[in-house]
Amino acid sequence: MNSVLAFVFVLGVLIFVHEFGHFLLAKAFGVKVLKFSLGFGSKVIGRQWGETEYLISAFPLGGYVKMYGEQQNEEVSQEDLHRSFSHKPVWQRFGIVFGGPLFNLLFAVTLFFFMFVFAGLPEPVDSTKIGEVTGGSVAEQVGLRAGDVVRSINGQVTTSWTQVSDRIKESQGQAVALVVDRKGEALTFTAKPTMQKMKNLFGEAVGERYMLGIVRSDEIRYKKASLGESCQAAFIQTWNLGYLTIMGIVKMVQQVIPASELGGPIRIAEIAGQQFEAGWMNLLYFMGLLSVNLGILNLLPIPVLDGGHLVFLSLEAVRRKPLGERTMDISQKIGIVILSTLMIFVFYNDIFRLVKRWLPL
Repeated sequence: MNSVLAFVFVLGVLIFVHEFGHFLLAKAFGVKVLKFSLGFGSKVIGRQWGETEYLISAFPLGGYVKMYGEQQNEEVSQEDLHRSFSHKPVWQRFGIVFGGPLFNLLFAVTLFFFMFVFAGLPEPVDSTKIGEVTGGSVAEQVGLRAGDVVRSINGQVTTSWTQVSDRIKESQGQAVALVVDRKGEALTFTAKPTMQKMKNLFGEAVGERYMLGIVRSDEIRYKKASLGESCQAAFIQTWNLGYLTIMGIVKMVQQVIPASELGGPIRIAEIAGQQFEAGWMNLLYFMGLLSVNLGILNLLPIPVLDGGHLVFLSLEAVRRKPLGERTMDISQKIGIVILSTLMIFVFYNDIFRLVKRWLPL
């Protein structure tokens, strides 16, 4: 139940933010907005305020803003010509389309800003505590456990994880003696490091070094920050998540990251529920991460997505005339096929994960 509620809350807010970006920019440029809908398909509930009908529609995975004169071949009255989307200058139409992804990115910045103001800036705790022991590693074989604190290696005191890492690396494969603190008890282990591949965040090998198979603890602490520091950190956090999103797409195309890692609505609902149970701050961070993902993914140059429309508008600006109706129609159909295929695939991944979890093969 938590997963469903968290999913509805997170997705509802992010869709609203995205569509509100389109809506606000359309209003700013004097375009008449006919409908503002959360969801697609048939209307569930709706109300007319002014010239705009506000809706909640049946299919919740998205939303739309319908503008007057949105299609080139749409009939537009002479007196309302100045309020037609397709009769606005290219740069204004570009701004309206770009408004959705932009608001998702700005929303992430805003979320992170308030999180940092109230909770403080997170920073890793530089300790010698073991956070994870790799299965089948030398460390596991000799009996090291997650939670052990490395006090010394070969008689040399260790006070930071860098010292732990460097002394294992410098062993050149010779056995090392580790003294660890396990719940107040001092224990000594002797282990022989082995040459292993180092991997980056995307699982790519980036070199080799001697290792035992222990990973540092991911404990963090929070320090008070000023409004300026929180604002700067919020922009940096959003930038970093955007970069990781783009690199994740690139690595998936390069087949470094398997396509089976893609998750859909069911996976998002699961994670949202887990983050909700972990606390509101975790859920808000997850919402910020998803908002960045939504903003970036919508900028992909795929017809139907905002990024595809931005490509068409850019070509129109260069050619000084819009693309032909037939070209646009074919492009839209290709975009629908791509998105439909992707949606089916991520639903398959989600269902396969559930089946694998409950009925191990």
